[in-house]
Amino acid sequence: MRPNQGEPESADTTPQLLNRLRMRQIALLLAIEEQGTLRAAAGALGLTQPAATKMLRELENALGLPLFDRVGRGLQLTAAGHCALGYFKGLRGTMASLNEELRQLRQGGVGKLRIGAIMAASPVHLAEALIALKQRWPQLDVEIDTDTSDRLLEHLDEGLLDLVIGRLPRRAEAGYVYRPLANESLSVIAATDHPLAGRRQLQFADLQAYPWILQSAGSPMRQVIEQEFLRRNTPLPRGLIETASILTTTNLIARTQMIAVIPQSVASLYERHGLLCTLAYRIRQQLAAYGSITRRDRPLHATARQFLALLHDEASGLSASAQS
Repeated sequence: MRPNQGEPESADTTPQLLNRLRMRQIALLLAIEEQGTLRAAAGALGLTQPAATKMLRELENALGLPLFDRVGRGLQLTAAGHCALGYFKGLRGTMASLNEELRQLRQGGVGKLRIGAIMAASPVHLAEALIALKQRWPQLDVEIDTDTSDRLLEHLDEGLLDLVIGRLPRRAEAGYVYRPLANESLSVIAATDHPLAGRRQLQFADLQAYPWILQSAGSPMRQVIEQEFLRRNTPLPRGLIETASILTTTNLIARTQMIAVIPQSVASLYERHGLLCTLAYRIRQQLAAYGSITRRDRPLHATARQFLALLHDEASGLSASAQS
């Protein structure tokens, strides 16, 4: 199957594509990915297999490229199939958001706001903006997903989140709207009775005698720590515990001699309450600034726009106070 011919490469064919696509075709592609076979997908949608085969062929004709290679009795996604599936997952999430917001409005509510946030944003920026938002929209339902930036962006792409507070990889800048909020320093932490607690100066070698807790591979914070080990020509310690959960991290270090790396803003909050100790070792490489991230191709509802305004107003206020 070849791309549609007869149109200049620079022509915008989006209107024609919208006219050719049907939601039922999109649902079929998503069902094939979930069910694993065309037969099972057809059954899940209440279709006969011949009808599903015809619908898949029509979808491929509309897109101008094959979406699957036939491998034995199964189907294997092509590069075009992977591309289309990624966009259609986002469309499904958007439709789910629309359905939920309309349901809330029918019931007299004001909808639901779904926020993804990295650890560093929670103690100050996120909390203050949420307090202000709830004062204006007391009936608004808010769901907060705390994870690493890479995972949160996946959820944003799939329509599971309205916005993210995190870091944006440069390779992905084109598809998003990013507004910076703050820089972030890192702290090496341990229990208050840890053997290294209270020492005024530590070398990197001093930390190697203890087990580590780090964020999962691929996250921006983990990449910074890996660079620290690489710069010291030291392999990552064996027996790592990998988690993005601050609660799991603090519970583990409180009961063991493990050490961990978390945002300085979070470490300071816990240290003020006597729950952990910041060790006297400074991570040389710093993380890039974090900020608010939204999809460029997805409209924001009123409460999401209001939250973003409050979030950036609050960040501007903090920055002005710090400079005065």
